[in-house]
Amino acid sequence: MRLTKFTDLALRAVMRLAVNAPEESVTTREVAESMDVPYAHMAKVVTRLQHLGVIEARRGRAGGLTLTEVGRRSSVGWLARTLEGEEEVVACEGDPPCPLRTACRLRGALREAQEAFYRALDPLTVADMVSSPTGPLLLTLSSRPTPQT
Repeated sequence: MRLTKFTDLALRAVMRLAVNAPEESVTTREVAESMDVPYAHMAKVVTRLQHLGVIEARRGRAGGLTLTEVGRRSSVGWLARTLEGEEEVVACEGDPPCPLRTACRLRGALREAQEAFYRALDPLTVADMVSSPTGPLLLTLSSRPTPQT
């Protein structure tokens, strides 16, 4: 199974925020730069995570992003399921629909495999994902140096 780029960015953003002290915040731009992704992509991810209650985003001079307690305790499996949505691994009802859809055993097997993938992630929390050596490495990531002109 393959996660969407959106889910990958969201998990990385949450991990980046998880290594900060609870009172420490970083900006969306700082997270985007440290993960080497476009700001616009990270801004969309941040908005979705905020709606899920995983992060808190504050505007203004003292603003920034912080991970909520819900976010810190969240299961990686729950986050992946929620961000990926309920889509099937294969699109049997696509256009044109698969001619095997009424008697196919593959669809059920793939759905079962997808659920097994998420179940393997369920016991892991965001806090688990940033234990050593990952957490210390995340703290060393910073934005790329700006080129000198």
